[in-house]
Amino acid sequence: MPTKIQGKSIIVTGAGRGIGAEIARGLAADGAKLTVADLSEENAHAVAGSIREAGGTAVAVAVDVRDRSSVRAMIGETVRAHGRLDVIFNNAGVAQTKPFLDITEEDWRFVNDVNALGVLIGMQEAIRQMQAQARDGTGTGKGGGKIVNTASIAGKQGYEPLAHYSASKFAVVALTQAAARAFGKDGITANAICPGVVATDMWKVIDGGFREHGLTSRDNEAFETFAGIAVLGRPSAPQDLVGVARFLASSDSDFMTGQSLLVDGGMVFV
Repeated sequence: MPTKIQGKSIIVTGAGRGIGAEIARGLAADGAKLTVADLSEENAHAVAGSIREAGGTAVAVAVDVRDRSSVRAMIGETVRAHGRLDVIFNNAGVAQTKPFLDITEEDWRFVNDVNALGVLIGMQEAIRQMQAQARDGTGTGKGGGKIVNTASIAGKQGYEPLAHYSASKFAVVALTQAAARAFGKDGITANAICPGVVATDMWKVIDGGFREHGLTSRDNEAFETFAGIAVLGRPSAPQDLVGVARFLASSDSDFMTGQSLLVDGGMVFV
């Protein structure tokens, strides 16, 4: 029986590992046509290969989300491979732990160029493609499309050792809301996913930063402390984000836009 994302052309950035890789695999298993995009071409090819080995459809693309020409090339390759673009997951991101007074201009630019500027560019170029499809009749439904951004619980609450990371994720929420208001008339929706503490390489970086700056004294202490807040009693795994990704990519979410969904096991209530 066809699924509600069967045949949809979907890009996932930062899909070479972690949350992005699991989302890409999950959507492909439901019959979507995936573009696995990552800064690491090797990682992108590995994930795309695993999708094809499982019987799915996927191409791998190297992308630097901070570079508009690179993002345009990613979208162009998607259209060549799959015929159009229906959904983009702007998921690529970086993290860095720094005490508030130690954050430098270089630190700010490093985190915000990927997490905020990268999402802005990805949204802009995807929306332009979706609008073009509406004009030439190659889009789906009413010619719209879906934008899904990865924010964070740090896009809902600021955390002191992650101030610049939090700022970048607040920006993702703001960009999501602004695009929802701007492009609803085109049938384009924009929503965000806000994960909590997820067992990925990114959290290893965050945890290492806590130790480096003397904020914790042992491996995994920050991870365990933050994850311990979740009322469901465990940290998140990348697979926990697949269900909401499937919902936001499907027609089930057609009347939903401008929303940022907390998928954190019960860490932040708003």
